[in-house]
Amino acid sequence: MRILYFAWVRERVGLESEELDVPAQVRTVAELAAFLKERGEGYAHAFENPRVVRAALDRRHARPEAPLGGAREIAFFPPMTGG
Repeated sequence: MRILYFAWVRERVGLESEELDVPAQVRTVAELAAFLKERGEGYAHAFENPRVVRAALDRRHARPEAPLGGAREIAFFPPMTGG
């Protein structure tokens, strides 16, 4: 799965994107965030409060409980304001 990071999530993780083989037991957006949080200090900092990190599966906004299913891409980003 391709994982994209934007804004301060990218800064904390230290990567713009990466390709990962996600374990089969990781089935939802929230479970993926928890899995990533365990990958190191930068990830732990980025996902320390998962309520403030938003996600999109294949470029469509997704809630934490959304199943990953056959998604090819997930993006993580902070909340945005309109303007």
